[in-house]
Amino acid sequence: MPVQVIIKRKFHVANPKELIPLLTELRNHAKVQPGYISGHTLKNLDNPDEYLVVSMWETADDWKKWLQSKERRDIQGRVDSLIGERTFYDVFEPVSH
Repeated sequence: MPVQVIIKRKFHVANPKELIPLLTELRNHAKVQPGYISGHTLKNLDNPDEYLVVSMWETADDWKKWLQSKERRDIQGRVDSLIGERTFYDVFEPVSH
């Protein structure tokens, strides 16, 4: 069953030119992972320092493999050091009616 992953970041970055390529790199690597379906990034209109990434994966295990990969952790570590905040992750599945 497909799952949606919500990734939440808050940041005040003096030089976003350093951050944007890292976020692009994360997305480009995620797109080629087994189980990746789609994703998009949202900016909070009421709080412009807050961003959400919503991605869809075929299974929670597919997401976990990418989450735990050394490749992703290395890039994410560089992102977190730039934003000075922790990135939060939540995984959701559809609710049957």
